[in-house]
Amino acid sequence: MFIMSRKVAGEEKVTLSASQRARIERNRQKALLLKQARLASQPYTRDGQTVKGAGREIDTGAGFFIEEEGQDRIGAERCQNQLGPVLPQVSDHLVCENCSQEFLESYLNNHFDLVVCDNCRENEEKYELITKTDAKNKYLLKDADFDVRDPSLKFILRRNPHNARWGDMKLFLELQVQARAMEVWGNEEKLKDAREQRAANKEKAKKKKFDKRVKELRMAVRSSLWRKDMSSHEHQYGDETYDEAIDEYSKTCMTCGHILTYEKM
Repeated sequence: MFIMSRKVAGEEKVTLSASQRARIERNRQKALLLKQARLASQPYTRDGQTVKGAGREIDTGAGFFIEEEGQDRIGAERCQNQLGPVLPQVSDHLVCENCSQEFLESYLNNHFDLVVCDNCRENEEKYELITKTDAKNKYLLKDADFDVRDPSLKFILRRNPHNARWGDMKLFLELQVQARAMEVWGNEEKLKDAREQRAANKEKAKKKKFDKRVKELRMAVRSSLWRKDMSSHEHQYGDETYDEAIDEYSKTCMTCGHILTYEKM
């Protein structure tokens, strides 16, 4: 026989809600099933005979007690309420997207939300990290493609190896950067064309800058030579001419065209 007792506070009877009573009933049914399974594998016997009669009370922890009796009595009991569905056991293990092996945690999963085990990360080059500067140059991305475009790319911070005062570097997973580049450019062919166009523009700008510098050097050399010649130039004047209207004489240098004017007393 099953004995159920409710917990009381002093002399006042505790009133349970419908949901609480249903939960207690489910716990009771579950306890019955567990006990039946245990007795089926290891029944209580004494001298080869099944023990009948008095048993012991067990506190189920759900607000009631059950009296444990012999195997023949347990077998006669029947569940009065319909039991809920049996839920499958949920595993805490993750399955690697690369090798399909189970694992509990990994570096890529913790920092980049990529379900890949540590073993694959160490042995596969495609899971390497890349700095933001290199990623922008290689995949022709802008800052907005990293931070503004949804979802923003995850990264880790590392101290700059060249100079600690320059601030920490942002390291991204190159596999995710490449996927973002495909979102921006559409496909690998368009990205390749954009790279070639940028290289051509860069080469054109470089040549233009070089030509401008050469021109500046030539002008500087010509100016220097002209000033040098002028410093050592001696005028060689031609014949003297007289202007009666202003009563003035003049001579013109046959080399540079300089005109010398003067009066005679």
